[in-house]
Amino acid sequence: MTRQDSAVHVARVVRKYRSKDGEDRQSVSYLLRRSFRQEGKICHETLGNVSALPDRALDALRATLAGKTLLVAGEGLECTRSLAHGHVAAVVEMAKKLRFLELLGPACRERDIAFALVVVRVVHQRPKLATTKWWDDTTLECDLGLDGISTDEVYGAMDWLGANQEIIETKLARRHLANESKSSTLAYFDLSSSWVEGTKNELAARGDSRDKKKGTAQIEYGLLTDKDGRPVAIEVFPGNTADPSAFISIVDSIRRRFKLDSLVMVGDRGMITSARISALREAGDIGWLTCLRAPQIAGLARNNGPLQLSLFDEMDLAEFTHLDYPDEGLVACRNPVLAYERKRKRIELLGATEEILGTDYLGGRKWSP
Repeated sequence: MTRQDSAVHVARVVRKYRSKDGEDRQSVSYLLRRSFRQEGKICHETLGNVSALPDRALDALRATLAGKTLLVAGEGLECTRSLAHGHVAAVVEMAKKLRFLELLGPACRERDIAFALVVVRVVHQRPKLATTKWWDDTTLECDLGLDGISTDEVYGAMDWLGANQEIIETKLARRHLANESKSSTLAYFDLSSSWVEGTKNELAARGDSRDKKKGTAQIEYGLLTDKDGRPVAIEVFPGNTADPSAFISIVDSIRRRFKLDSLVMVGDRGMITSARISALREAGDIGWLTCLRAPQIAGLARNNGPLQLSLFDEMDLAEFTHLDYPDEGLVACRNPVLAYERKRKRIELLGATEEILGTDYLGGRKWSP
């Protein structure tokens, strides 16, 4: 009698039986068995019952018997490098869904670097030199095929963007402003500024500092968006450019570059002045939406004018016209929250004034009328 080719394994044995109450039941056992050939037949020998072991221990026992090497979690492994991926991949995937690469232009290294700069701007804003160091620790370079990007290449990609700005903005305008289903297009424009260091910036000049950096040179830039706030175009101006001048400049640029027949511009009361409105009338089919100044609003309400509180008896919005504003529609809105806040401040100021007037600061005595 000879035994050959023995192997040890864990067998799952199911035994079915009928209980005293007549129900069919089954029991499951896990047996450690050795299988071998004896005189040409396969035989099994039970070495022990391991049914009491938890499932994880049974899995480990099976893997060990199968010749696998098991490691304790956290031991036996060494992480030599880890590249961040998830957040970068999410932004890249969304940009592709928005057809962002189509806006930038044909595929080239400069375009891909510019695209990478936009992704980094969304995920992790840093200066240019810090950007090149940061994306070495992400999968961005590998995913875009941009290994070993230098700082000079980054600045070169920015120059490439500047040279293709009008082409990109024209595509944005066609996508977000030009809509044949509407008779006119609504656009928003606002002006901001940033202070600069150094003396070699040809646009740097002293002007109205919006970032509270008085005494320093600055540049100004006007941003044009569609009605949903999506950026369409940006134009940079010298730091001493007045808001109305920048406004007219961007209007002329929009009409010339984007070939829009009808446009409605939205700006604050300091930007769209009476002089600017006259210029818009001369420019053609351009509408505007702005706010009146406080003296103008008071004039409309004075002497039983068209702006009266009775307009808001049923609705918070009222539309009317006035001879002082020919061919213009005036819309008034009553804000009850703002009215309550102004009333509260007015009462507090009156109370503080009465308290001061009721005290003789020199003698510390109260006075009465």
